[in-house]
Amino acid sequence: MSHSHDNDKHSHNHSHDHKHNANKKALSISFVLIAGFMFVEFIGGYLTNSLALISDAGHMLSDAVALGLSLSALIFGAKAATSSKTYGYKRFEILAALLNGIVLVLLSIFIFKEAIDRLSSPPQVIGQGMMIISTIGLIINIIVAYILHSKGSTEDNLNVKSAFLHVIGDLLGSVGAIIAAILIMLFGWYIADPIASMIVSVLVLYSGWNVLKDSVNILMEAKPSNIDTQDVINLLRSIDDVESVHDLHIWMITSDFAVMTVHLKVKKEANRDQILEKAKQYITEKFGIQHVTIQIEGEDACLCEINCN
Repeated sequence: MSHSHDNDKHSHNHSHDHKHNANKKALSISFVLIAGFMFVEFIGGYLTNSLALISDAGHMLSDAVALGLSLSALIFGAKAATSSKTYGYKRFEILAALLNGIVLVLLSIFIFKEAIDRLSSPPQVIGQGMMIISTIGLIINIIVAYILHSKGSTEDNLNVKSAFLHVIGDLLGSVGAIIAAILIMLFGWYIADPIASMIVSVLVLYSGWNVLKDSVNILMEAKPSNIDTQDVINLLRSIDDVESVHDLHIWMITSDFAVMTVHLKVKKEANRDQILEKAKQYITEKFGIQHVTIQIEGEDACLCEINCN
């Protein structure tokens, strides 16, 4: 039995390491492609006088940062905890995400304002150059989306999944720039450029606001949105010999690392070890919280319930 258990553990670790390396490789390649073309698109937007390309470059900046955050989360998150940083460097991702969200919101507001100014008298845009650059951007985004979806764990890893969704959003931005370039080339509708840039700026604002909101929630130690506190209390109360649940705290270290502490008041004759194991098992299986700290209290500790609450 012991030999079989060791083999299973070795197999699990091997599988985890393989996924970790695959995600790291997929994110690294995607980051290089997106970040590299972001500069090309920005310069191209400046040379062709296309605000749509510049705004799409801003959206690509959000993708590059998202990919960089996901990559850094894999690298820094793997660093061991220290006596001064007991949770390691996992919140590096959140601090960077907060800065990313602020920059994206400000960038989208600036682009939207510029687009409104251009609506009344849209400047001439080099349609062919805009078409070429936005088409290349679309191809790059398709390649990156394919790499993340096929090589990375978009189903299992939240970081990889969020980076994939960022790229899909930018892919739509490239489609908008292509449509604007076609309208300019065929009909001379230069107004299509600021309209396309406004649409992309809304996408950037949406991405930036969500990143900003999520990072602030995590830094404020809010509970995960998919966990209902009352459901946790009801589950713990359903365990035999548990009389009350109090001082419950659920918060996030990062977006995929939730932590929970709770006090359980139990009957005097209760099997405390059994209650402890059951509570941890139920919480992990139903809510996916791996890091759970539970304090078991008897009748002699009833005053703590008042003080804790």
